[in-house]
Amino acid sequence: MTGIDHPCSFHDLPVFTLPEPGDDSPWPSTLPTADAIAWRLDCGWEEQEFAVVWQHFLKKVDPAQVRALVIGPWWNGDYTSLAPVIELITSDAARFPALRALFLADVVGEECEVSWLQMCDITPVLRAFPLLEELVVRGGGSGLNEETLELHPVRHEALKALRFESGGLPGHVVRAVGACELPALERLEVWFGSQWYAGDATLADMAPLLSGGAFPRLRHLGLQNSEIQDEIAVAVASAPVVAQLESLALSMGTLSDAGGLALLEGQPLTHLDYLDLHHHYLSDEVMERFKELGERDDVHVHLEEADDWDPDDEDDSRYVAVSE
Repeated sequence: MTGIDHPCSFHDLPVFTLPEPGDDSPWPSTLPTADAIAWRLDCGWEEQEFAVVWQHFLKKVDPAQVRALVIGPWWNGDYTSLAPVIELITSDAARFPALRALFLADVVGEECEVSWLQMCDITPVLRAFPLLEELVVRGGGSGLNEETLELHPVRHEALKALRFESGGLPGHVVRAVGACELPALERLEVWFGSQWYAGDATLADMAPLLSGGAFPRLRHLGLQNSEIQDEIAVAVASAPVVAQLESLALSMGTLSDAGGLALLEGQPLTHLDYLDLHHHYLSDEVMERFKELGERDDVHVHLEEADDWDPDDEDDSRYVAVSE
């Protein structure tokens, strides 16, 4: 699962993994203050049932003070659906009045490949937590199972940051995001992934995200990790949403000179503070033009190239940073 790590911090809080039931650490003196960290719940290698970990958490930590939750591996033995986890969290939503951030499926490759994660409908989370400000979801679709990510259009007044980290994000999820009413949204990041893992989103699915009318407060947009990164870049070059942005990410995908030149020759990007193009397939000549943009107009451009790519290789072996 290249490009995916466990976060050290979440929602500007350090991440702390709750010791598992049966851990010999003394209680409660070793636990941080409930509102000072992002609590990570992980069934770990001991194969604890998530329901047991959840009840252990509610017993040892005052849920009324918890500001951020990170859900790690939730299965016992074989990979199972996230749905029971969502049900537990949402059924206890009233006990978490201070919760402002939720990270679903903080899982790395050693634990489970991103395309193997058994996802579910996450809409109940947004309905159960009307004050939630940040939601991160890792996982999407897969050709290996039917437990794919789902989202239905909702209105949510408080959500400021939404990120989907996926090796294959189904188009219906992208369409649902575009149909949501999120008046407070400032940051949106979408990793589209590979068609081999149900990443079938099209430019038409992304149209509301590019229109500039869907999310009036949006300041950062990431349309990343795509096999159609050139097509996305061409669309972004004339997309109305760009004028309202402070930062833009078209990284992690198969961006080549076709998309890069479209960006350089399209609408001005000089108002951006940050342009992220890392993991790209641009020629030296086009990279130089982006460097000049950065130097001339004080735009920080992230231009780290994709690993193990030879521009002289006749076999066009471009790939996204995160797939399986």
